[in-house]
Amino acid sequence: MKIAVIGQSLFGQEVYKELRMDGHIIVGVFTIPDKEGKADPLAKEAEKNGVPVFKFPRWRVKGQAIPEVVDLYKSIGAELNVLPYCSQFIPMEVIDNPKYGSIIYHPSLLPRHRGASAINWTLINGDKKGGFTVFWADDGLDTGPILLQKECVIQPNDTVNTLYNRFLFPMGVKGMVEAVRLIAKGEALRIQQPQEGATYEGIQKKDNAKINWNQSAETLHNWIRGHDKVPGAWADINGQKITFYASTLLDNGSSPRGQLLEIPGSCRPGIVTKEGLVLFGNDGKALLVRSLQFEDGKMIPAGQYFCLGSNAAVELTEDEKKFAEEIRAVWKSILTNVSQIEDLTDFFKSGAASMDVVRLVEEVKLRTSSFQLQNEDIYMNTTFQNFIQMCVRKLRGENDDQDLIVDYVEKDINNMIVKIPHQLFINGEFIDAEGGKTYTSMNPTDGTALCDVSLAQKSDVDKAVAAAKEAFEDGEWGKMNPRDRGRLIYKLADLMEEHQEELATIETIDSGAVYTLALKTHVGMSIQTFRYFAGWCDKIQGSTIPINQARPNRNLTFTKKEPIGVCAIIIPWNYPLMMLAWKTAACLAAGNTVVLKPAQVTPLTALKFAELSARAGIPKGVVNILPGSGAVVGQHLSDHPDVRKLGFTGSTEIGKHIMKSCAVSNVKKVSLELGGKSPLIIFSDCDIDKAVRMGISSVFFNKGENCIAAGRIFVEDSIHDQFVKRVVEEVEKMKIGDPLDRSTDHGPQNHKTHLEKLLEYCQIANMEGATLVYGGKQVQRPGFFFEPTVFTDVQDHMYIAKEESFGPIMIISKFRRMWMMS
Repeated sequence: MKIAVIGQSLFGQEVYKELRMDGHIIVGVFTIPDKEGKADPLAKEAEKNGVPVFKFPRWRVKGQAIPEVVDLYKSIGAELNVLPYCSQFIPMEVIDNPKYGSIIYHPSLLPRHRGASAINWTLINGDKKGGFTVFWADDGLDTGPILLQKECVIQPNDTVNTLYNRFLFPMGVKGMVEAVRLIAKGEALRIQQPQEGATYEGIQKKDNAKINWNQSAETLHNWIRGHDKVPGAWADINGQKITFYASTLLDNGSSPRGQLLEIPGSCRPGIVTKEGLVLFGNDGKALLVRSLQFEDGKMIPAGQYFCLGSNAAVELTEDEKKFAEEIRAVWKSILTNVSQIEDLTDFFKSGAASMDVVRLVEEVKLRTSSFQLQNEDIYMNTTFQNFIQMCVRKLRGENDDQDLIVDYVEKDINNMIVKIPHQLFINGEFIDAEGGKTYTSMNPTDGTALCDVSLAQKSDVDKAVAAAKEAFEDGEWGKMNPRDRGRLIYKLADLMEEHQEELATIETIDSGAVYTLALKTHVGMSIQTFRYFAGWCDKIQGSTIPINQARPNRNLTFTKKEPIGVCAIIIPWNYPLMMLAWKTAACLAAGNTVVLKPAQVTPLTALKFAELSARAGIPKGVVNILPGSGAVVGQHLSDHPDVRKLGFTGSTEIGKHIMKSCAVSNVKKVSLELGGKSPLIIFSDCDIDKAVRMGISSVFFNKGENCIAAGRIFVEDSIHDQFVKRVVEEVEKMKIGDPLDRSTDHGPQNHKTHLEKLLEYCQIANMEGATLVYGGKQVQRPGFFFEPTVFTDVQDHMYIAKEESFGPIMIISKFRRMWMMS
């Protein structure tokens, strides 16, 4: 199809690129003129491809189409106009000219929020659902027939940027391409927009973004986030116009400690805390604002409101001066209209826009891997001098905000960019293992490498235990008020919830868990676990005990429960994050510190958890994560004299060894959760449909990698054959495939060694005379896939009757009910 793309921005650029990749011919691009010598991204991309580009300042004069402009447009012979994002008014002579008309992208669920500030008003109104519409252009304002719509859930703390970047941009690009495909196939819908529910809101500008404080906390939060970043919600404080950014709702806990800040019109003063500025609605509930901007453009962390000017400038070394000059050249390449970059040159007052912020972040990243720059850092350091000072402090590790430096491995997967830490996490920092040793973490879906992970050595264990011991005995954690500890754990749960899709994606590509199960169970139950134990922090109590009543009795006997100290945790690979949560949440709630060894084959969600724990404010040394082998890391933790308790989930054989090591070393406390072989007994008077469902779920849930799986099923002989037949019919319907596919029932086994053990397990069963009814072999596709398997005629003496498979193998034995007569 011959297409004219009319619009601008990175969004327009991506739609243009995807349409070309889809085989369409872009006969012309119509975009805005260059600004200060810089072409729009859509124009740059099209010019690079040799596509005709037209940069009309306007299409109409006094409401009438400019004939020369219309003629130029008609000369390209477009069959369809695609308007991804367009700030210009396009005349109907252009809109109606192509054979198939014109389609437009709009970032709301029409007919709601017509107008140019649709995303803002979606948040300002507190909508629970958002999305976008692709519609056929007509002569009204966003009133044309609907071609397609896609919706998403609005998260409680979404901003315009997060909603746009998470859904409206990536899914919007796909939606525009899908719409064009439907038109090309002759399958495009034209659904008239209903009048009911239609709204129109005007463009939000700075003048009408002032905050009315006489509203609930949620309404204030929605107003602030709906204006974040443009135009910015503001209020007068101490004679200055202050703009508020990065708002989040707070729970209804006790009032935070900090310095009071009078806010005219508010029902009570704000509180400047370490985390930011706490504000209150007229309902008594609270919200937190993390960033403030002054009239001169300077942006600061809200928690530093009373600390302005307290930081002295650092003197640069020769190497740092060279770095500063490199960055000065970067600024010059971005701010092409500025003749010279002075120390007081302001990035935004010199014409920089949001896409220039992204470029600056990437340019700095190319020149140093010593720290991670965020967009906020630029907004808070707008002059060149302040920007360099901030960068140098980060280079020296003197960051006032204690930003975490993470060397991510990034994966573009599951419709998101997943950022995966891959180093050891010790004392609040991601560091390489001793000697720089690493190993490769594999994706069980296709057997390819995910990333190289640091491989902990004995010396790394010593460092982690020492950090945990110091954090417990001398650090902030051991002295913290239990209620404050609970707030931090709850904040960690909130962060996990904000990153739940990312955590579930990492869990899926690292362990092979089906994504929908990972999201609901692996991650969802982990979040619930941390929230549950957060509530226990201030409820751990002792008791008084009555003693002998002999006279005189002036004795008092009581127990007091205290944290034990450094806890070592060794977890398996079947539920990597949930096993971490079950053990770690309880340890932290009780006031202990943790050194955790994830399974060597599934370390990645544990490392992501470490990052989130640091961002939640968990003090350094409280959480330490050591990917590595059981023989080195697990053994040294068992032997270490400063470890006071060890928790282990895994095989019985290893559990025995750990218990012995813990006893010999320092008689440390031990908690073991070892293998099992749980039976499921099905009688002839059962509900057969329910029995089949229960039998299948009890064996094949999470690919059979389940410690409470039904290791053996006993079925009464009179219904045995019927049960087996029904099970096989259901198993045959299971979809085996990519665990990221939402329709997949059965993903890959966790790792290659486990797959080989399952194959060996089935060979032994066949040799001993068990009847293989279904499966028993590897699926012929890349990765570690094993078919759901059903054995019957299993006798008590057989290996498979006694040993746990820990895989998707149903083991069925028949029995005859014996009646006893009295």
